[in-house]
Amino acid sequence: MTEAHTTQAFRLLVKGTVQGVGFRPFVYRLATRLRFTGYVRNVGQGVEIFLEGSRQNFEKFLVSLRQELPPLARLESLEWLEASPENRREFIIDRSRQGEAFVFISPDIATCSECLKEIETPGERRYAYPFTNCTNCGPRYTIVKSLPYDRASTTMSDFPMCPDCRKEYENPLDRRYHAQPIACPTCGPSIVILEAKSRNLVARDVRTATQLIKKGNILAVKGLGGFHLIGDALNLETVLRIRKIKDRQVKPLALMADNLQTIKKYAYLSSEEESWLTSPRRPIVLLRKKKDIPGIAPGIETIGFMLPYTPLHHLLLKGLPLLVATSSNLKDAPIIKDDQFITSDLCDYILTHNREIASRADDSVMKLANGRPLFLRRARGFVPFPQKVLESLKVPARVLAVGGELKNTISIYKDGYIVTSQFLGDLDDYQNLGYFQETLAHLSRLFHFQPEYVVSDLHPDFQSTRFARSLGVPHFQVQHHYAHLLAALVEHNIPPGEKVLGVSFDGFGYGQDGQAWGGEFLLADYHDYLRLAHLKYVPLPGGDLAAKEPWRMTVAYLRQAFGPDFPRPASLQNIPEGIIQAVNQMIEKKVNCPLTSSVGRLFDAVSFLCGLAPERIEYEAQAPALLEAAALSCYRSEAKGKTYPFSFQGTEPPLTVDLSEAIRELVEETSHNK
Repeated sequence: MTEAHTTQAFRLLVKGTVQGVGFRPFVYRLATRLRFTGYVRNVGQGVEIFLEGSRQNFEKFLVSLRQELPPLARLESLEWLEASPENRREFIIDRSRQGEAFVFISPDIATCSECLKEIETPGERRYAYPFTNCTNCGPRYTIVKSLPYDRASTTMSDFPMCPDCRKEYENPLDRRYHAQPIACPTCGPSIVILEAKSRNLVARDVRTATQLIKKGNILAVKGLGGFHLIGDALNLETVLRIRKIKDRQVKPLALMADNLQTIKKYAYLSSEEESWLTSPRRPIVLLRKKKDIPGIAPGIETIGFMLPYTPLHHLLLKGLPLLVATSSNLKDAPIIKDDQFITSDLCDYILTHNREIASRADDSVMKLANGRPLFLRRARGFVPFPQKVLESLKVPARVLAVGGELKNTISIYKDGYIVTSQFLGDLDDYQNLGYFQETLAHLSRLFHFQPEYVVSDLHPDFQSTRFARSLGVPHFQVQHHYAHLLAALVEHNIPPGEKVLGVSFDGFGYGQDGQAWGGEFLLADYHDYLRLAHLKYVPLPGGDLAAKEPWRMTVAYLRQAFGPDFPRPASLQNIPEGIIQAVNQMIEKKVNCPLTSSVGRLFDAVSFLCGLAPERIEYEAQAPALLEAAALSCYRSEAKGKTYPFSFQGTEPPLTVDLSEAIRELVEETSHNK
């Protein structure tokens, strides 16, 4: 017998997104097709495969393993070696084995077309069942409690399989073969609809929920990563009630549409945007308005749409083309995941279920720029997918990065990969700080992670910095805008030693000189940076209050451009002169007026100067959003917009960018209503 047909043994270790995505059943089918005996099993490092068969078929196996992957699987590495034959009689999916190494977990994935067909077909076993899933779709990250990824390690452990589900689960030819969240009406989770105030049972079917929404009621609906507040988006009274509940008078609300045709009635849609909307990740995508929907996104030109991503959502949208689907949290607090925190102050009815949420997660939000996605919030559908770092950047240590104070995320580094958490909110709210700690504990448990080093922002008083100091491991601090740039270097695989010019604009970051940076031009690599230039410092009258009352920044920029006797443009007419003079004196005497180079505060000033921003904003970046909408509208018109002059000051880094001439020109134009 030739070597090609002699029985040989091979042991493989596959790393990547290979747990919870139908990879083991795929390996089983491939191995049996090629007449191998042996096993496949989850291990702490990924998936282990043991094969006994011919070398010729093994070579075919390696090719097919890469070419025929399940849709959600992703291979990062494959190692194999020859082993001693064990004379196994069949190929099996073996029991999982725990380990300490890094393994990937799939994000939560939108309902696939096959499962959708089942819930829409009368007579099917899962007709109208809101928890239908298979190896190609369904909950993953939000239900997993520990690794390896098996049913016993998820919140589905409370639901023993019925004989029919067990039969599917054990059938290698079934798409639910070893699908850990497998469920049906007989054995799986179930929904209830409760009256919010009394907690009395109203119904146990989704159709009733749809009827309640049609009547103008607001429902708190338990989804994958938490509760949504849901109401009819075309009922203005309902929309305004949701705004009152959320204390959100003008901040945009997200919408869930039944299909693309509905979205196209209200927004322009490119092929790239359509592709993201229909992708298995199902983010909210910000689209340019075609037709306004009263109360949804006032004053701005974009509107956020998503498509249903669970069977429950698909069923809820039967007969309802468009829903408001906003997170259930009160202002600035984390999304609610547990029933006991949903009160009658939030909604009229509660649609909940008995499958626990292991880790809360908001909807992801993105917009496309030149066809490329830009995340405004990375969460459900994308987390916890890791970022692989270049081989030359790998270090043997385990590192925790705790993020900044606002819009916090945390990241862990282990074995050459960075896992970034879902969006965690602003840490100046104690509930979000709890969410931060809860998420770190969850990621540490999943990835067997214990930090050897911790990295935080340079700001000494951020909650994340204080937390880092409390860990008792070596602590490093990185300047805020340099950290932004470093993240971009890693994301785009920039090699060590290569210097880049980074432009880092935002609202605030603690600078090396103790000032509030935010308009920075940095020449940098992985080791250090040089501050080449920045916007000229301007006072922040009232400190943090200046970020909430844009008129204060208008006064600061007017004074910088014209001096203490600056003109009073029309936008300042409603601010009492005595208050303007008081702020002017604060700047003169340098009382509670820290300096900033922030582009965010520049946008605040210009937005108010142009009569766009309110005296006090309701949500972060409201003033810049209104300015952006006006600028884009002008750009798309015949006017096409214009540029404004600026000058550089200084001869050695850091140069300063002086915008005084631009401010003077803007004042002149606004005085003539240009």
